[in-house]
Amino acid sequence: MEYEQIKKIINDMSESSLNSLNIEFPDGVKINITKDNNVVEKVVTTKQLEEKTIKEVVSDNNDTSNVVKSPMVGTCYLKPSPEAKEFVKVGDTVKKGQVLCIIEAMKLMNEIESEFDGTVIDICVKNEEMVDYAKPLFKIK
Repeated sequence: MEYEQIKKIINDMSESSLNSLNIEFPDGVKINITKDNNVVEKVVTTKQLEEKTIKEVVSDNNDTSNVVKSPMVGTCYLKPSPEAKEFVKVGDTVKKGQVLCIIEAMKLMNEIESEFDGTVIDICVKNEEMVDYAKPLFKIK
């Protein structure tokens, strides 16, 4: 199970009326998610981690960030070229219309611009990662 899939489960649960969810997969991955006062806590245990536990607390109740989503399927590039610096980093102030990344689709390079003014608080993708339509790319507050 990929991290992005787990994040989606957590986000979906934070918007639902469920208070608890336990999932166990044949490959040894166990996911226990509980919600208390709109704070979602997840515990993921896998055999690969030698039964060690990873905890992450997500509070969607206080999240007022704007999300820039991928408008297409393709390869996301966070830099204009392999030798160049990233278009933006976490903590950078951006203006509406500023280029955040490039998505290559069918050999065409498409500049993805910020839809908001604000500060980059999260980059949700890695350089050269394949992205799907509507996948979150950046969070801007």
